[in-house]
Amino acid sequence: MIRVFIVDDSAVVRQTLTEILSDVSDIEVVGTASDPIFARTKLESGWPDVIILDIEMPRMDGLTFLGHIMQEHPTPVIICSSLTTEGAKWTLDALATGAVEVIAKPEHGLKNFLEEYRENLVRAIRSAAASGNSIHRITRLTSPKTSELVSRVHESEVYPGIKATSPPADKTFRRASERIVVLGASAGGANAIEVILRQLPADCPGIAIVQHMPEKFTDAFARRLDSLCAINVREARDGDLLTGGVALIAPGNLHMVLEQKGPHYGVRVKDGPRINHHRPSVDVLFRSVAGCGGGANILGVILTGMGNDGARGMLEMRERGVRTIAQDKESCVVYGMPREAVERGGVEKVLTLQDIPAAIMQHAQRDGTHGN
Repeated sequence: MIRVFIVDDSAVVRQTLTEILSDVSDIEVVGTASDPIFARTKLESGWPDVIILDIEMPRMDGLTFLGHIMQEHPTPVIICSSLTTEGAKWTLDALATGAVEVIAKPEHGLKNFLEEYRENLVRAIRSAAASGNSIHRITRLTSPKTSELVSRVHESEVYPGIKATSPPADKTFRRASERIVVLGASAGGANAIEVILRQLPADCPGIAIVQHMPEKFTDAFARRLDSLCAINVREARDGDLLTGGVALIAPGNLHMVLEQKGPHYGVRVKDGPRINHHRPSVDVLFRSVAGCGGGANILGVILTGMGNDGARGMLEMRERGVRTIAQDKESCVVYGMPREAVERGGVEKVLTLQDIPAAIMQHAQRDGTHGN
């Protein structure tokens, strides 16, 4: 049984969340509080498995309370935030502080929100609970020099004896030659992506990223990363080229696919059904890479997250000669997606989060050049 504690200054939100979770067999709401001060008093009698936390509250804001939680009693926290610019900013600060999941608050009425997002709420709780004692792994790293990144992981260690498979048997097919990276993540991924991108130089390969995150939060996520990184980071727009030194984040509630544009790659952003319960879906991106013919000039990376999104796509990419890496269990917040990819045979090498930036730069420099 997953024990959940809800902290929100809205009595309606507390009551409705409690009611909607009341018929979920493996989840029990063990308490609620209107603000962090009351919550701390109630939590003295016993800590839950997961805390659902509002951000904007009286007396003490959720971000400050989250900091106390991570210092005093690290616990998986889900942020329940409004779909506003300020709400998105605070939520990203919370993810950087240690929260593992984010659920959007309703824009057009609580009832509609709960009917549409009930499944997402339950999945977020289960994902957060699965992170368990891994919360302490959410850390910030100092950025080593590029030369240190390249020397940290040798190519023979990253890609041990893997031979690329042949491209599609079409004599007119000409695979794009640019070196690029495609990356997918879910729970715990926002922090992991930040750790990776902050260590990459401005001339790294182009990177296409799917991070499971609600609509409107992905733009704020991209802007935050852009302010912290040497590379340019932005939310992807339909038709964008994937060029060196640029990372494109798939917009929330839309899928992103890779397409070949002559010797280059670009992305398309489109609507579509949820795949593996997600939109954007990592599998949609990864399978589109395989559809472009794959090749060893592409590196696929799957990071922390619950479930199996991306596992099928990783295997299809590897079968097309794409180099593939999974984050290791020890550095994952939730070792779900990487484990599924490994078990299905789609992963060439398992690396710690700290070693993935080095592998990206090794991928870029195998022919002595960086991105483009």
